[in-house]
Amino acid sequence: MRRGSHSRKPSSGKPREEGEQRPGLAARKTAARLLSAIIDTHTSLDGLTDAEGGHPQYRALDVRDRALVRAILTTALRFRVTISRLIERELDRPLPSNAHALSHILHVAAAQILFLDIPDSAAVDLAVSHAKGDPRTARFGGMVNGVLRALVRAKATALPETLAATEDAPDGFRERLVAAYGKEKAAAMLAAHRVEAPTDFTVRADPEKWAVRLGGIVLSTGSVRVERLAAPVPELPFYGEGAWWVQDAAAALPARLLGDVAGERVADLCAAPGGKTAQLVSAGARVTAVDISANRVKRLAVNLARLGLEAEIVVADLMKYEPAQPFDAVLLDAPCSSTGTVRRHPDVPWTKTPDDIEKLAEVQFRLLGRAVELVRPGGRVVFSNCSLDPAEGEVLLERFLAATEGVRLDPIRHGEAAGIDPFITASGTLRTTPADLDLKTPALSGMDGFFAARLVRLA
Repeated sequence: MRRGSHSRKPSSGKPREEGEQRPGLAARKTAARLLSAIIDTHTSLDGLTDAEGGHPQYRALDVRDRALVRAILTTALRFRVTISRLIERELDRPLPSNAHALSHILHVAAAQILFLDIPDSAAVDLAVSHAKGDPRTARFGGMVNGVLRALVRAKATALPETLAATEDAPDGFRERLVAAYGKEKAAAMLAAHRVEAPTDFTVRADPEKWAVRLGGIVLSTGSVRVERLAAPVPELPFYGEGAWWVQDAAAALPARLLGDVAGERVADLCAAPGGKTAQLVSAGARVTAVDISANRVKRLAVNLARLGLEAEIVVADLMKYEPAQPFDAVLLDAPCSSTGTVRRHPDVPWTKTPDDIEKLAEVQFRLLGRAVELVRPGGRVVFSNCSLDPAEGEVLLERFLAATEGVRLDPIRHGEAAGIDPFITASGTLRTTPADLDLKTPALSGMDGFFAARLVRLA
């Protein structure tokens, strides 16, 4: 018998039609539904929680409940292995292999009990109501009650012990990190993934002034970092002035590798949402921003308008795009697995597979070939992406250089841009990871995982 199956009747044993109206129940049901989509069908969290195109169940919630659902989901994903272990220790026997709905109910409640500032009684009672109201899980209401109440009693000692003994990532994701970086560096990255990322800003001038105004610090790379925002981004000081934009410190590095672009014709490929375009325009370049997505280009245009910056904006498939003349320089921040952004997107390890990585690497290979064709002889190409996987970075670059004539690597040199020296590899490429930029405070440390290389077209 599963623990709790004969426990006392939970306080939430209301008739189903009344229970449906319980405050907070709709949000918990939505969280479990979306967790199912993420884990069972590899659907992205951002797509499910988009304000306009997200899941209908999510869009039906008010703003406060949407925020709660996001908090539950990011927490449940960030600590999924830890939560699984703690649930398992309270079960007399494993859950049935097809009990997905039950598992998601337990994970949603456990995330609240173990990590969020939500009353334990509310998390337990709403989970029991949810289980009893779903025909797939109705017979497990007692078990849900017993397991979750056991978690409440045990969390003070069991949670730190389990956190110390586990790494919160799927086995395949962790194994690829270990193969690429070694056990110690991989463990440091996985530990960083447990900590919510700070918010970084690229500022057009005077970062010290903006650090004071935004309540942050200035990083060695010149970005301004804020541990926790005092308000939503549009409500922050001087938002309408266009003096800054949100951009991870690592994401701000590739554009700087093009060097002095003042007066040059520069293409920013796969440009939306426009942070790198803004950097290049601010540096004096005449920028053409190219992206295949009309919706994403709309966002890029809005962002540039707020910043008071101008660029030529083109909606086009890069493989079919034909400019009037070659560019002096090209920045290609290619679509990738986004495994370098797990701190901000904890669904990535659970939605991206090795097959996805290999397919994306092939797309990047073709896009890089096209980027080289768009630059004049002697022009520069910076290739970058936010993946930690060498298949999309170091391995891809080596394969590309071996297969492509008329192009060579232009090694990144120490001292050519502020703060980049620790991230330059022996081969002259750039590699950042979430375990880099140690500021001694976990909430302020780290950065997205990025790979970047600079090439020169010879002919």
